[in-house]
Amino acid sequence: MMTSPNSPPLASPPPCLQPPPSLPSSPTPSSPAPSSSIPHPPSLPPTGEVMVLALGEKKQRVLIALSILPNLFLAFLLSSDPLVTLASPHHCRLPGPSPTLQVLNASLPWETGQRTDGSGGPSQCKQYVNGSQSAVEDCEAGWEYNVSEGLRNNIVTEWDLVCGQYWLVPVEEVCFILGVLTGCLGLGYAADRLGRSKTLLISLTLSVVFGVLVCVSPYPSVFIVMRFCLAAASAGVYLTLYVIRIELCDPSLRLLATMLAGLMTVAGELLLLAVALGCHSWRGLLGAGVAPLTLFLSYGIPGVFPESPRWLLLSGRFADLINERRNSNRDRDDDSLADLDLEPPATSGPVLSFPELFHSKNIWKNICVLGFTSFISHGISHCYSSFRGDVRGTAPSFYWTYLLSVCAGGGSWLLLWATVDRCGRRGILLLAMTMTGLASLILLGLMEYLSEAAITVFSVLGLFSSQATASLCIFFTAEIMPTIIRASGVGSVLALGCVGRLSSPLMDLRNHYGYFLHHVVYSSLALLAVLSILLLPESKRKPLPQTLAEGEQYRRPPLGRRRRDNVPLLATPNPDT
Repeated sequence: MMTSPNSPPLASPPPCLQPPPSLPSSPTPSSPAPSSSIPHPPSLPPTGEVMVLALGEKKQRVLIALSILPNLFLAFLLSSDPLVTLASPHHCRLPGPSPTLQVLNASLPWETGQRTDGSGGPSQCKQYVNGSQSAVEDCEAGWEYNVSEGLRNNIVTEWDLVCGQYWLVPVEEVCFILGVLTGCLGLGYAADRLGRSKTLLISLTLSVVFGVLVCVSPYPSVFIVMRFCLAAASAGVYLTLYVIRIELCDPSLRLLATMLAGLMTVAGELLLLAVALGCHSWRGLLGAGVAPLTLFLSYGIPGVFPESPRWLLLSGRFADLINERRNSNRDRDDDSLADLDLEPPATSGPVLSFPELFHSKNIWKNICVLGFTSFISHGISHCYSSFRGDVRGTAPSFYWTYLLSVCAGGGSWLLLWATVDRCGRRGILLLAMTMTGLASLILLGLMEYLSEAAITVFSVLGLFSSQATASLCIFFTAEIMPTIIRASGVGSVLALGCVGRLSSPLMDLRNHYGYFLHHVVYSSLALLAVLSILLLPESKRKPLPQTLAEGEQYRRPPLGRRRRDNVPLLATPNPDT
């Protein structure tokens, strides 16, 4: 009993007192953990979790709404070409007051194929010399236009882009599409390197500047050049907003937000037609689209439209992310992101390893398949809208064609919203492309036996499915491309879609000569695209990839074995290991 009180001063109790120091030593491994992980960027949760942690759920919804609203006015700049370049029936201007039909028949030679139904009519480009019917000459005093659809004053009627100058209209359309292509590639790359919000502000500023210059263009050559620049800047705004919107959403909101943005674009196209019927001038129409864009320059004010949190985390600018979190949560105490204060200083942007990118075969495969599908779907849609006029020679009215195309786009978005989250991206894309090819084959193979109503039904079906395919291609690309190259990947697929759209003005330049072969080629390629879609992965309810390594893991699931939807496609690394 006496040795027990002497034993505590001995060395036996100190070992018993050593475990208590080990208890405070347990927090110390947690503090060195950030320092030990300094060379490696932190692993990211899904996009929605990052956004909720960084800005709060309420501000997330507000930013998504702010990214959707500009689409209403972007339609004025990106979809106004059919109204601006619409050619109306015309004839040589004759001296004196408005000539009667008898005077026109006596002053203008009769030519076949002047009307939409293929019948003859007074010449649109020739007149008799001095009223005598012995010789004809070109129109010397200009042209009179019988405007019954669209704008009363567009670039065709203002600058007389008819007859010998008609070739300038397809050239303007080609330059506009090439401008969209340039903006998708150039500003898409800038969005990955400089940041989403900075590129958006640059694109908005350029859109306003070139929009004003387009409205005051005095000559067709100036108009075409300014129109090219405006198309590039507007495409940059559309692309940057699309990528920001995807990165602000969690997996359950991505499709809904994209669908709402698509419907906002459809509403803008309907509003465009309504404004065109009211203003009657192409300068006023384009000005009505440029003026509201100046209000969106307020997105450059600090705190109004912040940078994408995924891009900030990837570029190491964690201090900006923490500041946004603190500014949005001043009323409550939350130190959930306090660890990031110990991270290294910010860098200018994400560091892209080009050798690693070139060796990312799976990413390149996905871009090629989706780009090829986008090329076919954008190119073949023109075949459906002009098929009736090419085959029967009875082209529908402009309003019918325009409204049919716009409503088909809106209906395709509603169909995607109802089916894509249930059946998967790849399955619906495969179904839509199959419908596109079948409608095309039926029209080409049975056009001699189909009635007018049947041709209209299959043309509408093909137009509807091709627009659904084009929209889903872009959405699919934004989901499977990693953040470090997401804007470049989406821009590349959009650019290939622009290449497909080039067939429309080129066919107009050739007066639709060879339309049948043109349609056959696109139909054959559509069947090839159906097979290539089978090589794509599935991104339904999956987190967005962040790095090239994560994007490379997006592979096609096995065809013979069903994989449960709740099993993540990406293997998220454990940050503690």
